Amino acid sequence: MIRAIPRPGDIGLTNITGLVGKGIEVGQWLNGDGFAPWEHAFLVMPDGNLIEAMPGGAQIVPLTEYDDRDVVYVSPAGLTPAQRWAITACARQYEGVPYSFADYAAIATHRLHIPAPGLRTFVASTGHMICSQLVDRAYSDAGIQLFNDKRWEGYVTPMGLFNRLSPAAS
Repeated sequence: MIRAIPRPGDIGLTNITGLVGKGIEVGQWLNGDGFAPWEHAFLVMPDGNLIEAMPGGAQIVPLTEYDDRDVVYVSPAGLTPAQRWAITACARQYEGVPYSFADYAAIATHRLHIPAPGLRTFVASTGHMICSQLVDRAYSDAGIQLFNDKRWEGYVTPMGLFNRLSPAAS
């Protein structure tokens, strides 16, 4: 379900400017997730805030951080207020968690079916996360499985979230 006005527990998807954003956009396309400008994911928190994974560590900042960009807000249909509270409570525990560029290697090797024994275990053991991984993990911790294929959250991309939760995917 797509929303114009965000609610706690919604997933915000936006673009990343510059070459990094274009690189992620191309990478998502190569991953089979389609070609669209949703390269970054964050989770809407209560009180007008959001939590997002960033290279300096996951941070909670005002939702107004993205007022100057196009943002689409998605969530599974029918989330209850209690589920929304649980999602945001679970997400809050990830504040400060370091960012992981190694997850991009895990996504690429998974998509290309390149044998990489131990890569997934290594990435999971570091405790680092990328933006879409943090969102998927918060939902999972709250008991809500976003993907029916039981994919590891380290393989989730922002476009994967959009494809799963947009009305066309329903």
